[in-house]
Amino acid sequence: MSHELVNPDGLLPPVGFSHAVVAAPGRTVFLGGQTGHHGDGTLDDGLVPQFRRALANLAVVLDAVDARPEDLTSMQVYVTDAADYRSSARELGRAWREVLGTHYPAMALFEVTGLHDPAAVVELLPTVVVPEERS
Repeated sequence: MSHELVNPDGLLPPVGFSHAVVAAPGRTVFLGGQTGHHGDGTLDDGLVPQFRRALANLAVVLDAVDARPEDLTSMQVYVTDAADYRSSARELGRAWREVLGTHYPAMALFEVTGLHDPAAVVELLPTVVVPEERS
Protein backbone atom coordinates (compact mmCIF):
# COMPACT_ATOMS: atom_id res chain seq x y z
CA MET A 1 0.00 0.00 0.00
CA SER A 2 1.39 3.43 -0.91
CA HIS A 3 0.63 6.91 0.37
CA GLU A 4 -2.30 8.70 -1.26
CA LEU A 5 -1.50 12.14 -2.67
CA VAL A 6 -4.59 14.37 -2.48
CA ASN A 7 -4.92 17.40 -4.74
CA PRO A 8 -8.55 18.58 -4.74
CA ASP A 9 -10.11 20.33 -7.70
CA GLY A 10 -10.65 24.03 -7.16
CA LEU A 11 -7.33 24.61 -5.42
CA LEU A 12 -4.22 26.05 -6.98
CA PRO A 13 -2.77 23.26 -9.16
CA PRO A 14 0.18 21.78 -7.29
CA VAL A 15 3.57 22.09 -8.94
CA GLY A 16 6.36 20.43 -7.01
CA PHE A 17 4.19 19.63 -3.99
CA SER A 18 0.95 17.92 -2.97
CA HIS A 19 -1.85 19.59 -1.02
CA ALA A 20 -2.19 16.60 1.30
CA VAL A 21 -0.79 13.12 1.83
CA VAL A 22 -2.80 10.34 3.43
CA ALA A 23 -0.07 8.13 4.84
CA ALA A 24 -0.33 4.38 4.52
CA PRO A 25 -0.06 2.45 7.78
CA GLY A 26 3.59 2.13 8.75
CA ARG A 27 6.57 3.41 10.70
CA THR A 28 6.75 7.20 11.02
CA VAL A 29 10.26 8.64 10.98
CA PHE A 30 10.98 12.27 11.83
CA LEU A 31 14.21 13.38 10.19
CA GLY A 32 16.45 16.18 11.35
CA GLY A 33 16.92 19.24 9.18
CA GLN A 34 19.14 18.58 6.18
CA THR A 35 21.34 21.37 4.86
CA GLY A 36 23.71 21.50 1.93
CA HIS A 37 26.80 20.70 3.98
CA HIS A 38 29.35 18.25 2.65
CA GLY A 39 30.67 15.62 5.06
CA ASP A 40 33.67 17.83 5.85
CA GLY A 41 31.39 20.71 6.88
CA THR A 42 31.91 22.85 3.80
CA LEU A 43 29.10 24.47 1.82
CA ASP A 44 28.88 25.36 -1.85
CA ASP A 45 27.81 28.91 -2.68
CA GLY A 46 24.24 29.54 -3.76
CA LEU A 47 20.77 28.17 -3.31
CA VAL A 48 20.69 25.61 -6.12
CA PRO A 49 23.98 23.84 -5.21
CA GLN A 50 23.05 23.83 -1.52
CA PHE A 51 19.53 22.56 -2.28
CA ARG A 52 20.92 19.76 -4.47
CA ARG A 53 23.36 18.74 -1.73
CA ALA A 54 20.64 18.92 0.96
CA LEU A 55 18.55 16.56 -1.20
CA ALA A 56 21.53 14.21 -1.58
CA ASN A 57 22.04 14.29 2.19
CA LEU A 58 18.34 13.57 2.65
CA ALA A 59 18.65 10.56 0.32
CA VAL A 60 21.47 9.19 2.51
CA VAL A 61 19.32 9.54 5.64
CA LEU A 62 16.35 7.90 3.89
CA ASP A 63 18.55 4.95 3.01
CA ALA A 64 19.81 4.74 6.60
CA VAL A 65 16.24 4.33 7.92
CA ASP A 66 15.24 1.91 5.12
CA ALA A 67 13.01 4.51 3.49
CA ARG A 68 12.57 5.58 -0.11
CA PRO A 69 11.78 9.01 -1.61
CA GLU A 70 8.17 7.92 -2.18
CA ASP A 71 7.87 7.45 1.60
CA LEU A 72 8.16 11.23 2.12
CA THR A 73 4.88 12.52 3.51
CA SER A 74 5.78 16.08 4.50
CA MET A 75 8.58 18.55 3.83
CA GLN A 76 9.20 21.97 5.30
CA VAL A 77 11.69 24.01 3.28
CA TYR A 78 13.44 26.86 5.07
CA VAL A 79 15.27 29.42 2.93
CA THR A 80 16.93 32.73 3.67
CA ASP A 81 15.62 34.25 0.42
CA ALA A 82 12.18 33.21 -0.84
CA ALA A 83 12.51 35.40 -3.95
CA ASP A 84 15.67 33.47 -4.90
CA TYR A 85 13.76 30.20 -4.37
CA ARG A 86 10.92 31.33 -6.64
CA SER A 87 13.28 32.56 -9.36
CA SER A 88 15.24 29.29 -9.20
CA ALA A 89 12.16 27.04 -9.25
CA ARG A 90 13.02 25.28 -12.53
CA GLU A 91 16.56 24.43 -11.42
CA LEU A 92 15.35 23.38 -7.97
CA GLY A 93 12.69 21.15 -9.54
CA ARG A 94 15.30 19.58 -11.80
CA ALA A 95 17.53 18.87 -8.80
CA TRP A 96 14.59 17.33 -6.90
CA ARG A 97 13.73 15.01 -9.81
CA GLU A 98 17.38 13.99 -10.31
CA VAL A 99 17.85 13.09 -6.65
CA LEU A 100 14.39 12.05 -5.41
CA GLY A 101 12.30 11.37 -8.51
CA THR A 102 8.79 12.66 -9.11
CA HIS A 103 7.10 12.02 -5.76
CA TYR A 104 6.13 15.33 -4.17
CA PRO A 105 4.93 15.28 -0.54
CA ALA A 106 2.89 17.92 1.24
CA MET A 107 5.25 20.88 1.40
CA ALA A 108 5.58 24.37 2.81
CA LEU A 109 8.19 27.07 2.15
CA PHE A 110 9.34 29.40 4.91
CA GLU A 111 11.64 32.40 4.58
CA VAL A 112 13.82 32.78 7.66
CA THR A 113 16.37 35.39 8.65
CA GLY A 114 19.08 32.80 9.14
CA LEU A 115 19.96 29.18 9.77
CA HIS A 116 22.31 27.59 12.32
CA ASP A 117 25.27 27.98 9.94
CA PRO A 118 25.18 31.61 8.74
CA ALA A 119 26.50 30.48 5.31
CA ALA A 120 23.61 28.02 4.81
CA VAL A 121 20.72 29.31 2.69
CA VAL A 122 18.40 26.27 2.74
CA GLU A 123 17.35 23.57 5.20
CA LEU A 124 14.93 20.71 4.53
CA LEU A 125 12.83 19.24 7.35
CA PRO A 126 11.10 16.06 6.14
CA THR A 127 8.87 13.39 7.65
CA VAL A 128 8.57 9.91 6.18
CA VAL A 129 6.22 7.01 6.78
CA VAL A 130 7.68 3.67 5.76
CA PRO A 131 4.71 1.45 4.77
CA GLU A 132 4.20 -1.45 7.14
CA GLU A 133 4.90 -4.09 4.49
CA ARG A 134 8.50 -2.75 4.46
CA SER A 135 8.75 -1.86 8.17
